[in-house]
Amino acid sequence: MAGGEKKKSGGGGKKKEVKKETGLGLSFTKDENFGEWYSEVVVNGEMIEYYDISGCYILRPWAMSIWENMQTFFDAEIKKMKVKNCYFPLFVSPGVLQKEKDHIEGFAPEVAWVTKSGESDLEVPIAIRPTSETVMYPYYSKWIRGHRDLPLKLNQWCNVVRWEFSNPTPFIRSREFLWQEGHTAFATKEEADTEVLQILELYRHIYEEFLAIPVTKGRKSELEKFAGGLYTTSVEAFIPNTGRGIQGATSHCLGQNFAKMFEINFENEKGEKSMVWQNSWAYSTRTIGVMVMVHGDNKGLVLPPKVAALQVIVIPVPYKDADTQGIFDACAATVAILSDAGIRAEADLRENYSPGWKYSNWEMKGVPLRIEIGPRDLANNQVRAVRRDNGEKTDISRVFLVEQVKGMLDKIQQNLFDVAKQKRDACIEVVRTWDEFVKALGQKKLILAPWCDEEVVEKDVKARTRGEMGAAKSLCTPFEQPELPEGTKCFASGKPAKKWTYWGRSY
Repeated sequence: MAGGEKKKSGGGGKKKEVKKETGLGLSFTKDENFGEWYSEVVVNGEMIEYYDISGCYILRPWAMSIWENMQTFFDAEIKKMKVKNCYFPLFVSPGVLQKEKDHIEGFAPEVAWVTKSGESDLEVPIAIRPTSETVMYPYYSKWIRGHRDLPLKLNQWCNVVRWEFSNPTPFIRSREFLWQEGHTAFATKEEADTEVLQILELYRHIYEEFLAIPVTKGRKSELEKFAGGLYTTSVEAFIPNTGRGIQGATSHCLGQNFAKMFEINFENEKGEKSMVWQNSWAYSTRTIGVMVMVHGDNKGLVLPPKVAALQVIVIPVPYKDADTQGIFDACAATVAILSDAGIRAEADLRENYSPGWKYSNWEMKGVPLRIEIGPRDLANNQVRAVRRDNGEKTDISRVFLVEQVKGMLDKIQQNLFDVAKQKRDACIEVVRTWDEFVKALGQKKLILAPWCDEEVVEKDVKARTRGEMGAAKSLCTPFEQPELPEGTKCFASGKPAKKWTYWGRSY
């Protein structure tokens, strides 16, 4: 082998001989043991590393680059809406945190407190933000005086801490996570209502166009809405393997509740004192976990091209007496051509790994497209392209390389969405009675049912379905409502139904 036997110093992993395709696969399958499969995929795919504090995870570059790709899109879009970025401190004083009673009650069990500095106890413990309404709004009341100070539209990219105790899961439920949180204030409710939906549409775009995940836009029930807010809208995803819904992102209209508590008043054009109308909206690194759960398979991650750090991996496949240097040069040239065309491409020219080992390694990491170049490809001025999503192999002339690769990446992106939508839609079950509901729940369905929209009924549904798997709850009332024939009864109470709502277990 050219360059002799290579050995990686510093311990950890690489053996002396050329690595063959061994020991790379996953120990668990997605269908048989989803939880263990997920944990293994995010670690072996180099997305995260477990940390020595439970519920905290190291986000490795492979995951951060996905976050950055979404961030680039979202940040540019909110700037078009005249939202400005800022940064508020991580710490919250207890007095401020407890100002909005419903709000803090919703978060109290998850708030982490700083109680010591060195060896000495703090006179007053300081909270770490679980979200920043109470951090920011005292200053909104200072900065907003008259109608000319409105609208005030701020966003921050930051971390928050919620001290979860139930089943921490990488990306999905962690004690610290990254997110953006937008906080806006308006003179009128109409402006606030309009923005809630504009932001929700951006969240749909992130899920459907970037992450290739189908979501439902809708409104949360009174029981499930943001604590202290007026109403909450969300995009809801669904994980067919576990039969659980997952809240993808939320856009809240806070109404005037926080304005009342924090005295955020302004003088309107008529010289009268008014309270502002407020919104808050956020999406987090949970998005990445949903992507892994929806698209991943038994070979590892499957990344949508739009968010993948690397869209194309080029692998040389030299045979014993092949022109190895010629093949390596062709790989380098292929990467250069693709990179110049704006495609994120790299070559794996490591000599102490066999091509088969490299195939498995990059499949585990979910790279959308693999390009192989061997002696036959070199002779025919072509490359072989292999899709990660369906394993399809195609020979491409190097003359049409860029157009063909771009076309394939577009097809992969679309196919991932189509397959995910087909799987999700196959799980939707329309039910009209309690018995049908219980049966569908047992079959891990996403349930659409007519509901009377009463909080006591929703609490009752939770109580009656509590079990090992967790209780069922309302996920959202979709904006796109099927027809509700007159006389339709609520599936749970038998009272007249007011709307169709999605129900199920959730993360």
